[in-house]
Amino acid sequence: VVFEVLTDATKNEIKTAVESLFEVSVEGVQVINVRGKIKRFGKTPGKRTNWKKAYVRLAEGDDIDFLGSGA
Repeated sequence: VVFEVLTDATKNEIKTAVESLFEVSVEGVQVINVRGKIKRFGKTPGKRTNWKKAYVRLAEGDDIDFLGSGA
């Protein structure tokens, strides 16, 4: 499962947050810092903000239902 997280969040903080919010057990967390792209805003050049992406590996049989379908 992939999440966008705060740039100063640690792997342990992400793990405990996912486990408490979604009531699942997390086996591992991998993070990547994504650099913001250089873009133009009208005539002026600018830069989008940097952000952090977290890949969370859940335990076998655990699932997060984002759509609430209750399947």
